[in-house]
Amino acid sequence: MCGIVGFSSHEKSACEPLVNGLRRLEYRGYDSAGVALESADGIKVVKQRGKVAELDKLLKEELATEDERAKYTVGIAHTRWATHGLPTTVNAHPHIADDGNLALVHNGIIENYATLRAGLEKRGCKFVSQTDTEVLAHLVATFDKGDFLSAVSHALKQVEGTYGIATISRRHPGEMVVARKGSPLVIGIGEHETVVASDVSAIVAYTRQVIYLKDGDIALVTPDGVSIYSLDNAPVSREVQEVDWDLGAIEKGGFDHFMLKEIFEQPDALRNTIRGRLDKSGATAILAGLNLTPRDLASFRRVAIIGCGTSLHAGMVGKYLFEKLADMPTSPEQAAEFRYCNPIIGPDNWIVALSQSGETADTLAAVRESIRKGALVSGLCNVVGSTIAREAGRGVYLHAGPEISVASTKAFTAQVTALLMSALKLGRTRRLSYSEGARLVDEIERIPELVGEVLKQNERIAEVAAKYAKADDMFFIGRGILYPTALEGALKIKEVAYVHAEGYQAAELKHGPIALLSEETPVVALLADIPGKEKTVGNVQECRARNAPVIGICSEGDSAAAEHVNDAIFVPKTSEEVAPIVSVVALQLFAYHVARLRGCEIDQPRNLAKSVTVE
Repeated sequence: MCGIVGFSSHEKSACEPLVNGLRRLEYRGYDSAGVALESADGIKVVKQRGKVAELDKLLKEELATEDERAKYTVGIAHTRWATHGLPTTVNAHPHIADDGNLALVHNGIIENYATLRAGLEKRGCKFVSQTDTEVLAHLVATFDKGDFLSAVSHALKQVEGTYGIATISRRHPGEMVVARKGSPLVIGIGEHETVVASDVSAIVAYTRQVIYLKDGDIALVTPDGVSIYSLDNAPVSREVQEVDWDLGAIEKGGFDHFMLKEIFEQPDALRNTIRGRLDKSGATAILAGLNLTPRDLASFRRVAIIGCGTSLHAGMVGKYLFEKLADMPTSPEQAAEFRYCNPIIGPDNWIVALSQSGETADTLAAVRESIRKGALVSGLCNVVGSTIAREAGRGVYLHAGPEISVASTKAFTAQVTALLMSALKLGRTRRLSYSEGARLVDEIERIPELVGEVLKQNERIAEVAAKYAKADDMFFIGRGILYPTALEGALKIKEVAYVHAEGYQAAELKHGPIALLSEETPVVALLADIPGKEKTVGNVQECRARNAPVIGICSEGDSAAAEHVNDAIFVPKTSEEVAPIVSVVALQLFAYHVARLRGCEIDQPRNLAKSVTVE
């Protein structure tokens, strides 16, 4: 959600690294931005509502010369996604305290901020914003008796909630203190400079050597390095890791939008997800990160797949895969509800947590609840070193590469592919035959090629999108394993094109929603040639009888299904297990082109954030 950047150097101006870092974090979603810069003259704060480009322009107006900018070698910066208070310049970060001598930025939510604020106001602190973050700034200043790290530590011990913070003080020149609890922070170690960010994408332009802070860590950052402690002032050691992708991975590479780039990256992303993980001789999958023996897998009696949004839809596909291939009762669970419904889980339950970022707050809370109840938990994440991956302690990395567009595309197909391999592995420890396992190994190997074939339909999909781009309401329908795909298609067009869309199990349409159909309400029907197709064709005929135009996602060569729709988009014919992947790629392209034709801000949709790090 919100983005944090910090920079500390002996000689290099912090202005450019901070602004460039914020640009790298724009994909996370935000409504305002700001910087705080430290020099011998004091702390300068520049912030405003709107885009980073406007902040950059204002900063250059206020620091017009190279010499002016060169004075500031330490600074912090922030992009805000509003929680407490409207998206205004006053509520934008950084927030200041101590007569302007201290500045602080914060991701997360301080749950007891009202109580803390009341106490601080009684002590004479003056508040100017509606935010919970300003409380932290005043709190740190109140505890500062000469030791900056100790002041921040004492302040954070008063806090209930989640945070990732960075703070600087004129009273402690050259020092920056950062800390995390439930909101990610990464420290980049360069030559005589140190970079802090909430996402590694803001760091890779300067260094690939990074330290991922863990919950409860607090660090003193200087140009020469970092010292990490617990909140009780005990030194802790954190491994320096190397980022395995470069700056080019987070550039558009000639595409108009990151979303389109990431859709077209899917064949390579899926090859990376699959590479080295198929065992032809054993007709199974090799998922060493699960750290589960065949005996462990055979002991499970139930699987629960937890996630939110797109990840939840991937988990719903996983239910079909685990139950069909492994005869395993499986329930997809909305992570935000899971921890509060007192789930019935135990040591013979396998909990699979899905999160692209590995930082989704609701999913992380569900992971922790599952561990408390004695279940075995695996993380299925894209970001190496993320909190869910670390706390689960086992799992599968997607290796899909950085996903910059807020609307997830390649992470979804990689999640489904990883779930398919997991179901194959589990199935082979139970009743899935060698011949069926071998068939699935071959099917999985073909996935990147099949997705490449769908991408060749881009122009055709753009033509179909042009016919329906002005529609304000749409329905997406599918059956069986394609029902979650319908939900995901509806979500994509809501996210990027702002079209009201509903996903339904095709049979459910006539139990009420069919009343909304008209010639102005397109229906997108998933008609891959797999079991259940004929029933869905019947539901298509019901839609057309109400004059609703139907767009069919049909298997290549299936002219019989195409005859029942107004516009057909053809995808390769596949097995039932792979059909959701090839079908959803067509829906991703459809949503993209509708959004483009409607003039929407595709990569950073309004009100949305990439990593949802608050509950």
